[in-house]
Amino acid sequence: MRGPLGLAIALPAASLLGVVAPASAIAVPPIDNKSVAIQPAASARPFSSLAKSETAAAQAIAPLPEVERLLAQATPTADAQRPRQLTDLVSTAAAAPTADTMVDETEATDEEDVASDDAMPEAAIDEDEEDEAAIETTPPVIAEPTGSTTDAAVPIPHERVQDNLQFLDPDPNPLLIQTQPEEVEIIGTQPLSLDDALALSYRNNPDLQVALLELERSESALREAQAANFPTLSINGTIQGQNTTSGGDTQLVPTPGGGFTFESETTEELGVSYSTQAELVYNLFSSGRRSASIAAAAEQVQLALLEVERRREELRLATASEYYDLQAAIEAIRISQAFLTEAERNLQDTTLREEVGVGTRFDVLRAEVQVANARQDLVNAERSRQVAQRALARRLNVPPSLTITTVPVDIAGEWPLSLEESIVLAYQNRAELEQQLTQRDVNELLRRVELAALGPQVNLFANYSISDFFNQEDRFSDNYAFGARVSWTIFEGGAAQARARQRELDAEIAERNFEETRNTVRLGVESAYYNLQSNQTNIGTARLAVTQAQEALDLAILRFDAGVGTQLDILNAQSELTNAEVNLVQAIVGYNRSLAELERAVSNLPESYYEELPY
Repeated sequence: MRGPLGLAIALPAASLLGVVAPASAIAVPPIDNKSVAIQPAASARPFSSLAKSETAAAQAIAPLPEVERLLAQATPTADAQRPRQLTDLVSTAAAAPTADTMVDETEATDEEDVASDDAMPEAAIDEDEEDEAAIETTPPVIAEPTGSTTDAAVPIPHERVQDNLQFLDPDPNPLLIQTQPEEVEIIGTQPLSLDDALALSYRNNPDLQVALLELERSESALREAQAANFPTLSINGTIQGQNTTSGGDTQLVPTPGGGFTFESETTEELGVSYSTQAELVYNLFSSGRRSASIAAAAEQVQLALLEVERRREELRLATASEYYDLQAAIEAIRISQAFLTEAERNLQDTTLREEVGVGTRFDVLRAEVQVANARQDLVNAERSRQVAQRALARRLNVPPSLTITTVPVDIAGEWPLSLEESIVLAYQNRAELEQQLTQRDVNELLRRVELAALGPQVNLFANYSISDFFNQEDRFSDNYAFGARVSWTIFEGGAAQARARQRELDAEIAERNFEETRNTVRLGVESAYYNLQSNQTNIGTARLAVTQAQEALDLAILRFDAGVGTQLDILNAQSELTNAEVNLVQAIVGYNRSLAELERAVSNLPESYYEELPY
């Protein structure tokens, strides 16, 4: 049987802030609670050799508006060791080195370049000029962090060391809305593992928080129902002013006209009186209404608890799906970038062949078309990554100035159970099935509540009252009474029976819903299981296809260089390699999605269920 749901959320340890490129391979090593130093970099300038150009690119830092584009173009190798504070990039741009320091560094570098250029022949200088023109069009990359502390070092605030993921929590005010453009500007990218993303979604997602609030509301309703076990004490009082008129003896009084009239003496008196009454009432017998109401409220709490569990599992699946969508989008950028690089190299070779007279203009045009299509594919991949990042950020409810990237694509694990075992385990674990059974029990209890209105109701009471006039003597009085009140509704037109019938039909509906939910659970398990098996087979096939496509591309290039192949062979081989890499990524991501769907279909699995694949 399924154990009780634990609401406590434990956050896994994660690396602290890091601004990295959304590449396919990202390593995020943990760091200690020390200051992270960012090495200020000078402006990028061309050098006369490939080694110097790489050094210049590594030392250059892009302006803030170019960060997003540079992150997408960074290589996995350069991103492998790059933990840093999220705001370091912005702080480094704001705290750039002074002009004097940059001039000194530039002058020292220029002197070395002049000495090197003087010792080079003219042919090498011509080649260097071509390299410089190529470097000028190459965007700089973010410098690697060093262990030394500089003037631009930005220490990690102590309050952010308390919780590795605390800085990703949203503002505690849910009604806050940004009013300035800079408040919603993306200033950093945080890499997260799937476990960290799940922990953040459990803690920050508004839908799950609503479910927890609904659970608290149900608990308050239960306490309200339990209050019927106790007597009710009420006190009420009245204070009022009263005008009292009293008449005296009637006398015969002569009038000025010679007649007589009767007159009586009257007196008016304003009196102030008060009265107070205290009453204690206890429901001794309610024909089962009280006990049924309390039991129904307790079942409603259980129903709300199951709803929290259901939403938590749905949130897990949604977060994992959007996480894998982002991984697929990042991999698409890597594949598109690699294809564009290869297409540009092919265009360069084709152009050189046309210049020396061994190529045709037709081949150059086809290569240019291939480069243009590859650039468009890269732009579309960038757009898909940005949309996927914002979708995951919305799911995790992170601050508006941050966005999320993922760790490298990898196989999540292997499902150790057979299909039949998975179906039976899903029947035992799914909250939706237990919800329907609980709803049936609730309707049965509510039916008893409605029928109890036709039974006798016995209440015990005791009251005590006092009254007095402030300006009159001997007017104080007090009295008390106690006893029992019995009420019994003999006939009310059949309303109670009709309400009871409604609850009875609701219970039958819950039973039919249980049957439908059971079939849906089985279908979900079977669909996810079959997809998992299919994607697992496709992973091996796609890996073999990538190896073969790479080999075919190398052979096509060799054949073309030897004069026995055509450019069309190279273009086809490049396209096939790209398709094979896309298929491999889709197979791995599809496998992980199917595994997440199978976990959702079964639900409430311990970590011991997951095993590593043999490859």
